[in-house]
Amino acid sequence: MKNITRLSVCALIAAGIVQSSCKKSELDQPALGALSTTQITSASGVDGLLIGAYSALDGQSGTNTAFGGGSAWEASPDNWIYGSVAGGDAHKGSSGIDQPAINSIATFTVDASNGFLNSKWKADYEGITRANNVLKAVGNVTSISPSDKANIIGQARFLRGHYYFDLKKMFGNVPYVDETTTNFVQPNTADIWPKIVADFAFAYANLPATQSQVGRVNKWAAGAYLAKTYLYQKDYTNADKTFTEVITSGKNTAGVPYGLTDNYFDNFNASTKNNKETVFAIQQAANDGTNTISEANNGDMLNYPYNSPFGCCGFFQPSEDLANSFRTDGSGLPYLDDYNTHPLVNDQGIASNVAFTLDAGNLDPRLDWTVGRRGIPYLDWGNHPGQNWIREQSSAGPYSPKKNVYFQATKGTVADAHAWAPGNANQVNIIRFADVLLMAAEAKAQLATGDLGLSYVNMVRARAAKPAGFVYSYIDPANPMSGYTAAPAAKYVVSTYPSGYFSNKGLALKAIYFERKLELAMEGGRFFDIVRWGIAQQSLATYFGYDGKTISDVAGAHFTPNKNEVYPLPQAQIDLESTGSASALKQNTGY
Repeated sequence: MKNITRLSVCALIAAGIVQSSCKKSELDQPALGALSTTQITSASGVDGLLIGAYSALDGQSGTNTAFGGGSAWEASPDNWIYGSVAGGDAHKGSSGIDQPAINSIATFTVDASNGFLNSKWKADYEGITRANNVLKAVGNVTSISPSDKANIIGQARFLRGHYYFDLKKMFGNVPYVDETTTNFVQPNTADIWPKIVADFAFAYANLPATQSQVGRVNKWAAGAYLAKTYLYQKDYTNADKTFTEVITSGKNTAGVPYGLTDNYFDNFNASTKNNKETVFAIQQAANDGTNTISEANNGDMLNYPYNSPFGCCGFFQPSEDLANSFRTDGSGLPYLDDYNTHPLVNDQGIASNVAFTLDAGNLDPRLDWTVGRRGIPYLDWGNHPGQNWIREQSSAGPYSPKKNVYFQATKGTVADAHAWAPGNANQVNIIRFADVLLMAAEAKAQLATGDLGLSYVNMVRARAAKPAGFVYSYIDPANPMSGYTAAPAAKYVVSTYPSGYFSNKGLALKAIYFERKLELAMEGGRFFDIVRWGIAQQSLATYFGYDGKTISDVAGAHFTPNKNEVYPLPQAQIDLESTGSASALKQNTGY
């Protein structure tokens, strides 16, 4: 661990992980990571190392020379590139020639030389190294009580499990290093799922139900992640058991029982973060005094409308395939099989100064909290103007992202302009309670037990149906901060599934998979979902076939089964792990 500096500690103070004060003189101190872990002999020293392991969650910091150096925005922890763009949630955005490394990921022409994959690899191994250093150091300190030591070890092992989970779902088999490893040239021939399970199981058994700082993980976050790990391995029995425990007894770190917020967008609003739906989120801070790019959610710094009040940059544009998925039928249910034959009316190819008529059909309101579309309030910034906020419609479509954007009314406190592109204090949700409910529903459907997950799915849909969560039109569109009328901005019609609707496992899974597409849209998980469900080729062919007709960036794209389910191991890492002419790392099939 190389750079656990006072600066990173101050950033985490502002994020709520530690409570202290920061002064300029403290920022001038040498890196704590320069000390050997055997030199850490106090509880506060160990906690400083643990804070460093948390600080690596943003994917932006680190100079871990064992794995090739630091990382950047392309290592964003929400995986907007590798999970959403690659999964069909979104186009890369911006222009066709900007950031071509993302183009190859979106079209599945990516190879091992792609530097973005190397950034992601380095970011996760930086976190692993920091977690391992905590585990090495804590044994040297005798002044820590057994319960506090179990808490520290539980947090470190949770974080290590998270970083390895991220690597496993992206790259398949990866080299495993822990606190006992001395030779960092390790093979990737063994399946690391058992190691990940062991870390989360330890954390679940040893972490307390509440923590003194909101950013620290607790027992129930570990339980949810453990259950998710079982689900990814198709161990549905253990997943079902653990999800049930989390749903019935789980609480956030403040001791508030888990539940769904009334307003869907409260999960993406910096002013309402760390609510009862938060299970595990990466904390972000704006204007914390460090005045550097390390502030705020800079992994999403490109993902604001182009030529807009935000200034930059027009990436991560929702796909037409995703937007069409929010269409509902006369009874308020989604079109599970033929949603693209009921497309939304959009303004593709229509200039902002040309008249445009809004879609008048039935829609799920989650659409307008996820997708910025012409004529609909874009939070409190005004009605989305369409083409004026799109850099290049022909290559990326007519829509703008919305979940990572802050309200104009809170700009002074949650927005951060210290970097070259926008930043804000929105937390990055890794697991929220709606996600838990839908994963639990999936486990029940796979086991063909109970109501096959219908009640859990309906809890999520019932929240979507609440008028409190609708988007409403402005009182005065010319002055969007003057408030909203009582008139919904579109025709929102959404309902729960009737009792007994999940009549068989196949139908239940189809509905659950689709609900995840709606509820968790643009949150970085879609690609990994469709891969583990075994429907990636079918799902992406539908997306490429529909969007590719009018949007150039994915025209002709193709997913290759038995290859593209995982990304290639970065060639830079294969080279680093070489001894003589041979590398310890085996490249994935087809690359």
